[in-house]
Amino acid sequence: MVDFLAENNLCGQAVLRIISCGNAIIAELLRLSEFIPGVFRLKDKADQQKYGDIIFDFSYFKGPETCEGKLEAKPELLDLDEEFRENNIEILTRFYLAFQSVHKYIVDLNRYLDDLNEGIYIQQTLETVLLNEDGKQLLCEALYLYGVMLLVIDQKIEGEVRERMLVSYYRYSAARSSADSNLDDICKLLRSTGYSSQPGAKRPPNYPESYFSRVPISETFISMVIGRLRSDDIYNQVISIYMGITVNLAEAWEPYKAAKTALNYTLDLSNVKEQASRYAAVTERVHTQVQQFLKEGCLREELVLDNIPKLLNCLRDCNVAIRWLMLHTADTACDPNNKRLRQIKDQILTDSRYNPRILFQLLLDTAQFEFILKEMFKQMLSEKQTKWENYKKEGSERMTELADVFSGVKPLTRVEKNENLQAWFREISKQIMSLNYDDSTAAGRKTVQLIQALEEVQEFHQLETNLQVCQFLADTRKFLHQMIRTINIKEEVLITMQIVGDLSYAWQLIDSFTSIMQESIRVSPSMVTKLRATFLKLASALDLPLLRINQANSPDLLSVSQYYSGELVSYVRKVLQIIPESMFTSLLKIIKLQTHDIIEVPTRLDKDKLRDYAQLGPRYEVAKLTHAISIFTEGILMMKTTLVGIIKVDPKQLLEDGIRKELVKRVALALHRGLIFNPRAKPSELMPKLKEMAATMDGFHRSFEYIQDYVNIYGLKIWQEEVSRIINYNVEQECNNFLRTKIQDWQSIYQSTHIPIPKFTPVDESVTFIGRLCREILRITDPKITCYIDQMNTWYDIKTHQEVTNSRLFSEIQDTLGTFGLNGLDRLLCFMIVKELQNFLSMFQKNIWRDRTVQDTLKTLMNAVSPLKGIIANSNKVYSTAIAKTQKIWTAYLDSIMKVGQMQILRRQITNELNYSCRFDSKHLAAALENLNKAILADIEAHYQNPSLPYPKEDNTLLYEITAYLEAAGIHNPLNKVRITFQCLVQFHLFYFVNMCCFGFFFGAGVVCKRPADQIDWLPLVLGLLTLLKQFHSRYTEQFLALIGQFIRSTMEQCTSQKIPEMPADVVGALMFLEDYIRYTKLPRKVRENSMSPVCSTEGGSCSGELNLGLCCGYVLAV
Repeated sequence: MVDFLAENNLCGQAVLRIISCGNAIIAELLRLSEFIPGVFRLKDKADQQKYGDIIFDFSYFKGPETCEGKLEAKPELLDLDEEFRENNIEILTRFYLAFQSVHKYIVDLNRYLDDLNEGIYIQQTLETVLLNEDGKQLLCEALYLYGVMLLVIDQKIEGEVRERMLVSYYRYSAARSSADSNLDDICKLLRSTGYSSQPGAKRPPNYPESYFSRVPISETFISMVIGRLRSDDIYNQVISIYMGITVNLAEAWEPYKAAKTALNYTLDLSNVKEQASRYAAVTERVHTQVQQFLKEGCLREELVLDNIPKLLNCLRDCNVAIRWLMLHTADTACDPNNKRLRQIKDQILTDSRYNPRILFQLLLDTAQFEFILKEMFKQMLSEKQTKWENYKKEGSERMTELADVFSGVKPLTRVEKNENLQAWFREISKQIMSLNYDDSTAAGRKTVQLIQALEEVQEFHQLETNLQVCQFLADTRKFLHQMIRTINIKEEVLITMQIVGDLSYAWQLIDSFTSIMQESIRVSPSMVTKLRATFLKLASALDLPLLRINQANSPDLLSVSQYYSGELVSYVRKVLQIIPESMFTSLLKIIKLQTHDIIEVPTRLDKDKLRDYAQLGPRYEVAKLTHAISIFTEGILMMKTTLVGIIKVDPKQLLEDGIRKELVKRVALALHRGLIFNPRAKPSELMPKLKEMAATMDGFHRSFEYIQDYVNIYGLKIWQEEVSRIINYNVEQECNNFLRTKIQDWQSIYQSTHIPIPKFTPVDESVTFIGRLCREILRITDPKITCYIDQMNTWYDIKTHQEVTNSRLFSEIQDTLGTFGLNGLDRLLCFMIVKELQNFLSMFQKNIWRDRTVQDTLKTLMNAVSPLKGIIANSNKVYSTAIAKTQKIWTAYLDSIMKVGQMQILRRQITNELNYSCRFDSKHLAAALENLNKAILADIEAHYQNPSLPYPKEDNTLLYEITAYLEAAGIHNPLNKVRITFQCLVQFHLFYFVNMCCFGFFFGAGVVCKRPADQIDWLPLVLGLLTLLKQFHSRYTEQFLALIGQFIRSTMEQCTSQKIPEMPADVVGALMFLEDYIRYTKLPRKVRENSMSPVCSTEGGSCSGELNLGLCCGYVLAV
């Protein structure tokens, strides 16, 4: 009969592929269970209030039209629903595909069983497959894996969460309208069971059989599988189902009377006591044996080859004891609310004399013992044939030499010529050489006969009297014995050790020993070398899910291997993280000593003060702590490079990653705690807290720089990379508030699985410390309460005229957060500006676009000011009428414009600080960037003049990359950025509306402000309007300046005609605005002059009086 697993056996290959898919599905479910969006749990009140109306469970299907109708009735809910879809559809699709795979698995298994029954596979039926050893195993595994899938889903992905995710996927995907979708079947299979994995939760009725029966499976198949298992399996009280998922049969079989009765004998307290006492004795005995074997020099090759059965028995007893004790003493072994199970567990703990440290030591020693044996057998197997041939050659040569001795030709003391012995020894030499390595059985039998012959010839021919001959015979027998030992080295021994040493049941339980491992490492860093063997033993658990995937040649092999290997490496990192933690504990003490105790030695020092600066006590303490750090480093580096699954673990990289992780954790915590501000504090806490934070960061930096040589790492590189990652990640999370499509943690380029940046609970409206810092700066520089003097780069309180803050603030931020912090602050301000501009547009569309009165006023004004080069007759009336009709709605728009201007001032300050720092600290970089920028701009300008010249292509990232460098170096103008776009018609009306706001300001602050006494900070207004107008097409700027010029000329013309001697305040304000607008936009002076150029009237042959630009500017300066 063809081998069931042979490639040409279609029946075997079909079920093998199903099982391979099953193992891959379980790995995917376990992987996805770590990425469930928290919002689907709806645990927080905030989430319930925000998303409760758009996230539904299966009750949605009772009336989908009603649910959708409620959403459509509220535009804000529709907008939130669309945003939620954009942010979650990718992960929802991934979960749905996993759920779909589970349903497809059982459908495929049922189809395979139907094919067996229908005779699709020639000469194969369900009965014949179950009679085959491999077939029986595979069919049992196929059914078993389906059960594991369902249990994993219920344990890792709660029922309510599953329902909400499936409903969301249904609403957001094409499956809603697809006729081919099997979403209904998937929902029926995975609807909530009522099961909860929380400790003490009650088991739902008829669980899990009702869950398993949701997709019917052939009862004949199930009964036949159980019938085959009944005679094979030996049950225990606590078992491992799959990769460390454990079940207590006493609890699981409670509803089933027959099974419960069968188990009652095992659970009898006297039997429990007997078993626990036996394992206590076994543990003590085998631990002593293992420790004896592990003594240096004990496990020699000869001893191992002579005692293979004894060693394997010891290894088996060790693993059985460890397995029983770990499973039956685990916290998850019983429900704490079940009195009987708790009593059984207490009995086991008492009678087995359970001590977690002793059990861990046994596990450690067993893993070391197992590792040494495996390595020895692997080496012996690789050298087996070579050694066997060498022993054969040596034995044959010894016999040839003895034959020569008895020939009488070769002189040897007191050995007479003996032709019979000469011929006999030559024949023995030939017999030895004729031994065939490939026929090990015959060779072994013949070798034993040769040994007996050599013993007999020595006895019957009285050769004992000649010591040299005896030695030759003894050596030959020794070589023949070695040949027997070597030929008996079988690969089956390694396979047995692999099976016996399986630790897959402890895949999750091992975490309960983490604290013991870490404490051992803290006491003795060299413990890492012993733990290496334990990690490798745990890696053997990967064989369970990968065996069938590998046999089926499935493409899932790499993905599943990476998942389980990654999980194991993460655990290794978790255990070894104690080393960086201990290092940083010592490092904090070094920071304190260097910052507060040790005085920095000056470059020049008087001899009599030398003792004061010596500070031998503190310096000795620093040296002692440094030595402790180097010892920890040495401990982890003692662990050799190890292949864990398919991932190579380099101890040096492990150490560096651990140091990075601890650095990130501590720096992130320091920034979170250090940058929390009380908005009611007077004066502001901003500067004191920044100075304190700067000192903390400097302490971290200095101490990290100090120890880098002692731990052999690039301290400065690590510091800059990780601090920049922390800041950029926090900026990214803060900016998520302004994004419709959020950047999730698993999508972020700054977040890492191995070196995660911690997230903290927000303390106010900001998500992170960078948001709190930004909002505190905005609070204290609010244009409503401060006045900014550009020439002094200083903000003053409007009421008290006291200085609030100045440009030194940004130098302090640079000292605290570095270039990355200032850059991040600038980026966050950009998002805030965009949000404010969008709010401005939204208000305009809501209040202005739909207001007929304002619409008519705008049209009337547009007609009055045309043409722009002309002068408006009775201008005062035209402007004042338009303002009077619209002044009630200006306040909100003015606030928005002022906020934009305020943030632009801050951005200009940040740019100046970045540019200054770059020129001071990296003058060559600054010069190179400036020259490169000029060269690129020159090339682009040349291209537009002559299109045949080169220009960067769309896929060329040069412009994008150089922009990032220029912004980091402060070589850019924040006022020149276009951030949002408007529809053309909206631009046109909004443009005139902005001009009306300007005219309102020119006519007096009382028109715009809530109260005549209110004041407006000038520069935020100018820069706010400048930024707003920058979002339009450039032609609107020209028209804007022309309108300002027309306003000045028309007003001055009216003053001249009315013989008013003084320049009106409106004109002074307009001139000042025009002057500042030209200055900050860096437009040519000619633009301003053109906007106010005189216009000649041809009527009556007279020319209107020219506006003396110099005189106007003189008035402005005088004011």
